[in-house]
Amino acid sequence: IKNRLQSLQNKKSGGNKEDRSKYFWKPSVGKQVVRIVPSKFDKSNPFKEVLFHYGVGNRSMVALSNWGEKDPIIEFVSQLRKTSDKENWKLAKKIEPKMRVFAPVIVRGEEEKGVRLWEFGKEMYLELLSMAEDEDIGDYTAIVDGRDLTVDTVGPEVTGTKYNKSTVRVRTKQTPVSENNSQVKEWLSEQPDVLSLYKKYDFDEMKNILMAWLNPEDEVEETTVT
Repeated sequence: IKNRLQSLQNKKSGGNKEDRSKYFWKPSVGKQVVRIVPSKFDKSNPFKEVLFHYGVGNRSMVALSNWGEKDPIIEFVSQLRKTSDKENWKLAKKIEPKMRVFAPVIVRGEEEKGVRLWEFGKEMYLELLSMAEDEDIGDYTAIVDGRDLTVDTVGPEVTGTKYNKSTVRVRTKQTPVSENNSQVKEWLSEQPDVLSLYKKYDFDEMKNILMAWLNPEDEVEETTVT
């Protein structure tokens, strides 16, 4: 029993985080150099926009609209916005899906880890899109004559919040992704699929989580009766 308890506790505390680090890259405080590479899943666009629900049932859930399916929370938000009640609009804004963006990157100095996904929000996304639109910079994801990016990250003591903040600048020198052609082929063919790395709740599961969150008293009563 003790061995099983320890096994479950270790899995809960550290296992998932370690596994996720194989697929996701998060900037640490300081300067790091990365290269955004073309996406295996969309040759024309390295950025993948994914909608998430936050704060419903104390968990984050990937919106079913990412798969082109009906989503009960999105439907509920739509109903709330058909009313003129200010509280309904506040609730709608709170639970409407929020966009996060993912880009496949190679981290310089950590090339042996392969392609990982860099996750960021709208502000960084706009910055990267603006750079891509700049004719003087060109396609910084190009295999042969693209450009690396310097990501500069500061911690909470600078931001004044609980979170880090990153800024990015493009390097002036054009360089290949790698001089090793076989390595380049591997990086372009072996990339994590972001949607497969998150649990996909079905419509009914998501609806039940929403209803339990909206009516916690009902859940308590049912649990007590049982």
